[in-house]
Amino acid sequence: MEQFIEFIGNHPILSIAWVGIFFAIVFGQIKSMTSPIKSLSAPLVTQKINREDGVVVDIRNQGEFDKGHIAGAVNLSLEKIQKNEFASLEKSKTKPIIVVCNAGMSASGAATTLFKNGFANVCILQGGMNTWYGASLPVSKK
Repeated sequence: MEQFIEFIGNHPILSIAWVGIFFAIVFGQIKSMTSPIKSLSAPLVTQKINREDGVVVDIRNQGEFDKGHIAGAVNLSLEKIQKNEFASLEKSKTKPIIVVCNAGMSASGAATTLFKNGFANVCILQGGMNTWYGASLPVSKK
C-alpha cells in the first residue's frame, strides 16, 4: 500500500489519467447496459432478421451500399434520418430495426433518432458491415 501511495505522489498526472480512464469505462458500461438501443453481434442480427422479421437499415452512402449489403436491407442515408425523412420505414415501426453502418460508430446516432421518433425496437450491428464481412456472412449486390 505504501508503494501505491508513493507512486501517486510521484506521478500525479498519470494517476489522474488512470482514474479518468477508469470512470470513463465504468460510465460507458453503465450507459450501454441501461440504453434502450442494444448493440448486437452478427449472429444475433441474423436471428432478429430470421425469427422476428427484422428490418435492416443501412445508413452508408449509395456507392458503399451497392458494393454489398445485407440481403433485404433498406438504404437510408444518415442525413435523411436526421431530417426525419424515413417514411419508407413507417409500416415497420413494430418490427425490430437494425441500423448498420461501416464500423458501428455512426449507427448509434441514427438509432437514437429512430428510437425518439417512435421505433420501439431499435438496435445496431456491433462493428457494422466490417463485422458482417469478417464473419463471412452473405451480402447482396442487388
